[in-house]
Amino acid sequence: MVQKTFVAIKPDGVQRGLVGEIIKRFENAGLKIIGIKMYWTDKEFAEKHYEEHKNKPFFEGLVNFIQEGPVIAMAIEGVGAIATVRKIVGGTEPAKAAPGTIRGDYAHVSYDYADKKKIAIKNIIHASANEEDAKKELKHWFKDEELHSYPRVEEKHIY
Repeated sequence: MVQKTFVAIKPDGVQRGLVGEIIKRFENAGLKIIGIKMYWTDKEFAEKHYEEHKNKPFFEGLVNFIQEGPVIAMAIEGVGAIATVRKIVGGTEPAKAAPGTIRGDYAHVSYDYADKKKIAIKNIIHASANEEDAKKELKHWFKDEELHSYPRVEEKHIY
């Protein structure tokens, strides 16, 4: 099934100059970027994005971290896009993320370290967890007219 999902390259990924490499990984997998923009979140926007974590001890750290610099927001489409993107991204905790994934290759900090330092874990990227989150996050970050449909050559071989 063709799905749409949301991905955000967080401020640490943008500031480290990893945007091109990250986009390349999704496109090389045959996924299609149907929306992309740079956005610098304010507190209200960040709190809404992370609202599911509102009562967790790390909520404030997440909200503060995503405001530290610009974010690259992307809408991605493809067959099984949600699971495929999450596989490419890797586990949430960089210290345990598999080599070959974005987090496994570009981050290494553990939850324990981040907790002791009282900082948000800098894990490069956010990806929607499931279809419900993808719909909610796409609506939060993009207007309908900012999402585009176009054919890619690979679709002949994938779809």
